[in-house]
Amino acid sequence: MQLITKVAALLPVVAALPLEGRQAALSQNDVAVLQLAHYLENLEFNLYTGGYNNFTDAQYLAAGFPEGFRDNIGLTASQEGVHRDTLASVLTSGGQTPLPACSYSFPYNSPGSFVALANMITTVGIGAYLGGASLIMDNKDLLTSAAAILTVEARHDSYLRAGAKGSPFPTPFDTALPALWAYNLAHTFVTSCPMELPNPPFVLLPKLQLLTPYDSSAVPDPAALQKPVAAGTTLTFKWDPSTFFVSVDPNAPLYVALINQNAPPMFMELTMTSAGEGTIALPANLGNAVFAVLTTFSGGLTSTDLANYGTLAGPQLVLVD
Repeated sequence: MQLITKVAALLPVVAALPLEGRQAALSQNDVAVLQLAHYLENLEFNLYTGGYNNFTDAQYLAAGFPEGFRDNIGLTASQEGVHRDTLASVLTSGGQTPLPACSYSFPYNSPGSFVALANMITTVGIGAYLGGASLIMDNKDLLTSAAAILTVEARHDSYLRAGAKGSPFPTPFDTALPALWAYNLAHTFVTSCPMELPNPPFVLLPKLQLLTPYDSSAVPDPAALQKPVAAGTTLTFKWDPSTFFVSVDPNAPLYVALINQNAPPMFMELTMTSAGEGTIALPANLGNAVFAVLTTFSGGLTSTDLANYGTLAGPQLVLVD
């Protein structure tokens, strides 16, 4: 079945979702969360569509994935299309204009590298839905709809991980992401946009590169896809101080805040190796996806605080073994 047929077959589902036909007034927070979710769903629809169209069943089987894996990648793309169209409908019903899709560059060239990238991007999407929940608590219909999408996104990610012979549920908790960080992580794969998300709160933050265990500046080289790393691994980060939004004393210590699952951020002082570059040793008791940001703060901030005023550069995703 062609992917366009799969999408068409699922479109009637849109009308059955909670917000359709009884749209409440949208607050400023509602609009921000919906626009970000729509932005992410556009990206994921394009990602999974490519994963379906660019490889054959035989290529997925040869790469070690189970029978029917490609069909389920196509079904995932179809469901991302339903999510995208539902969010666009809710925005339109609330008097808002959904933003058009961007152009993307995804660093994969094989079924294995596609699945690795899809796991990374879907992890960001899950974190964004979790992080956005607190902003829409006063709109119960919207919160229910977001939760209905979130659970399906988690199933998509579990299927990817199981197909790659990893644990489908590697940690007891997922990690909530502030909207600003989710936007910046998604923007890594954007080459151009007819329109960007409105500013504020969606600004592009200075970049934080992870040089080891891979060089993120090598994107879109597929070899730049990160492999999970173990506790104790030395992580080397790089940034450009000239891009900071605030003035920072060049002699002041800098820290990397690590956000993982539902624990408070962990603050690690950097060992400076040169101007705009430093290292930390990855601590123990972290799992799956860790989000790292550069900061001048040594502790005491939540992830929301860091996103609101404490992030010098980042975030950067670190996959943990």
